[in-house]
Formats: sequence, C-alpha cells, structure tokens
Amino acid sequence: MFGREQSIRRRVITAGSVHGLFQQFQEVVVDILFHIRYTIVIFMKSKKNLLEQLKPLPHFGKSTVYQLGTQLGLKNTTIDTYISRFLKYREIFQLKKGLYVSTDFFDKNKNDISYSFYLANIIRTPSYVSSWTALQYYNLSTEAIRSIASVTPKVTRDYKTNAGDFAYQSIKKNFFLDFILIKVKFNFFIASPSKALFDLLYFRTRQFRGITFKHIETLIEELRIDIDEMEKKEQAKFYLMIKKNFHE
Repeated sequence: MFGREQSIRRRVITAGSVHGLFQQFQEVVVDILFHIRYTIVIFMKSKKNLLEQLKPLPHFGKSTVYQLGTQLGLKNTTIDTYISRFLKYREIFQLKKGLYVSTDFFDKNKNDISYSFYLANIIRTPSYVSSWTALQYYNLSTEAIRSIASVTPKVTRDYKTNAGDFAYQSIKKNFFLDFILIKVKFNFFIASPSKALFDLLYFRTRQFRGITFKHIETLIEELRIDIDEMEKKEQAKFYLMIKKNFHE
C-alpha cells in the first residue's frame, strides 16, 4: 500500500514538474518573440530614417550612406544590408558603381532637363554636355536625342541607367575647353554653342581627317544645323577653331 502511494506521489510530482517546465518554456518563447519583434521594429525604424535622409539628395555615394548611417548608430554591415534592400525594393537605383539616387528624388525631378545634365556631369567627371544634346539645348538642332552626349578627357564610355542613357566621347585635353556653367536649379557644365558644333564635327569627321573647309560647310547643311541662328560672335569663334585646327 505504501509503495503504491509513493508511486502515485512520484507521478504527481513528475507531472507538476513538466507543467512548470512548460510554463518556463512559454515564458522564454514569449521573451524571444518580444525581442525579435523589438529588433524588427528598430530595424525598420532605422531603415526608414536612413532612407528619409537620402531622399533629399540629388545623388549620393556609399560614403555618404555610411556617414548618415553612423550618425544613426548603425554598423557598416547593417548599412550594406539596407543598401541591398533599398535596391531590391527600388527605393534607390544605381547610376554607376557606388553612385545612387533615390527613386523619390528622381521622380520629382526627372522632367527637369537641368537635373539630367547635372547627372551627366556627375556620372563621369570631368565632363561637359556637348554635341547634339547641347545644340538642341541652344535650339540649333531638332535632331532626336537618344542619350545625353558629353565630352570628357577620359576614355569613351556609355552608361545605361534608370535615369536615362549617358554617352561620353573622349577628346584631347587641349580641346577640353570653352564650356560654361549654367546656374539654375541644378547647375551643370555645357559647351558653348560654337564648341558644341565643333565637338560634333570633331567626332563626326574623326578629328577632321581628310576634311577641307568647304566640306565643313556642306556637312553642317547635311546635318541640318541651323548655324544662322547662332550668335555672330559664336559663329566667328566656331570658324576660328576650325581654321586653327586645320592650320595645326
């Protein structure tokens, strides 16, 4: 009899212990879930805060993201994760390796030609907008523009981005001149009217190889460049550059 009571007591104690352990397990799980939820909330909040600081910027590099992230108390590994998520969910997009713009900022300014020209200057530096793009800007050509044409002393290169296509042609350093700074909402460098036409013909004729002065006039007509609409002083500058180049 005594043995039976002891057995029953052991079974009761064992069942009670299991119940206690189960309660402890539940408490641990609840605690873990709370911390997970708290971490997610903090993660999402800091992610949103970082994105909000990037939105007003016309462009930014990784160093800028790291700097802003550090101010929010984030580690570089966390910032890298955020950048990947921003790209994945198209909250930002890449202009070139290490250079970005927020989708929000771009959508608000994509119809502003000064912003497109500004980006052209930024994507490849040094450079200035020229050739067909500049001639159209000055209303000297009605040629359809597929990409923003620029000139650079660096090697020729093209960039296809969500912000548009950007084409850069390499020019000799002694010809990398006669461009001006236009100060508007987004400042940008662009060739003067005379230099824009010079650059176009420079690349069109492969640096004026085998070309006479008469060929230049004919080519301008064939390309339907409205040179008569160019200011007289700009026309004089253009022909002076042409003659100087032929002399050299």
